[in-house]
Amino acid sequence: MKICILGATSEIAKDLIILLSNEKDKDLHLFARRPEEVIKWLGNIGLSKIKHVDSFDSFGTQSFDVILNFVGVGNPVKAAAMGASIFDVTINYDELALKYLHKNPKCRYIFLSSGAAYCSSFKFPVDETTKSTVDINNLHPQDWYGVSKLHAECRHRSLSSLPIVDIRVFNYFSHSQDMESRFLIADIVRSTRDRTILKTSSEIMVRDYITPKDFHSIISAILNSPLKNDVIDCYSKLPIEKSILLETFKDEFGLQYEYEENAAGVNATGRKPHYYSLNKRASQFGYQPSLTSLEGVIYEAKHILAISQV
Repeated sequence: MKICILGATSEIAKDLIILLSNEKDKDLHLFARRPEEVIKWLGNIGLSKIKHVDSFDSFGTQSFDVILNFVGVGNPVKAAAMGASIFDVTINYDELALKYLHKNPKCRYIFLSSGAAYCSSFKFPVDETTKSTVDINNLHPQDWYGVSKLHAECRHRSLSSLPIVDIRVFNYFSHSQDMESRFLIADIVRSTRDRTILKTSSEIMVRDYITPKDFHSIISAILNSPLKNDVIDCYSKLPIEKSILLETFKDEFGLQYEYEENAAGVNATGRKPHYYSLNKRASQFGYQPSLTSLEGVIYEAKHILAISQV
């Protein structure tokens, strides 16, 4: 199976590349704005056997069975800095893939969307009946990211004859993740690693973290299923409350934390008390999560903290 990965410098893409590289029937071709960075990374992790690494300029001349599009931004600080330009980034690389599909309609296209596409306040978790709501007369910069993903999804559903599957990622965590990003879990791990006191608000927050193993399972389930046009939400076996996550890190790793109502944080796409989904549509592809959010986070965090103590 010839697999094209657009946006190979993405953290989530890198984790998937490592796992897919262990499968003998997978032939990976990586594309990035900075291919030299990808080549260097492959050498550092012992994957120099992956020879096909190119810039986007050379995309389109090869033959692929699958295109995975990871181009975008996952860091809330970067998302805030990009502002409205995120629309151009999303549509330009999506168009690159769609042009290829129109010429090669049997090629499967997997697009990395986001839970933010629901454009919801997430006062409650979303499910299969949740409607995306856009306050069209009162748009704010924190809406740009979600609306850009919603726009891409609408476009993909309109192309119902093409095999496009959008994957909405809500919360992803990996030991390879940038711990300087301002996600809650990164703040927790960084404070644990650096032995500093985490200042955080006591506001209710529930998250459903998917880690590399189960994300790979989702991708594998799609690749092994019949061609179809659809969208699915990511989920683990069980979400986790912020208070339980903090206490677990305190007990397991010695995290020190204090509640501070005005604690600084980055909310590039708005506050989301219950940012996760109860929509289990991915099970129709054969996906079954193997880990709870807590199990996945602890497993990945142990790797980070073990390295930091060497």
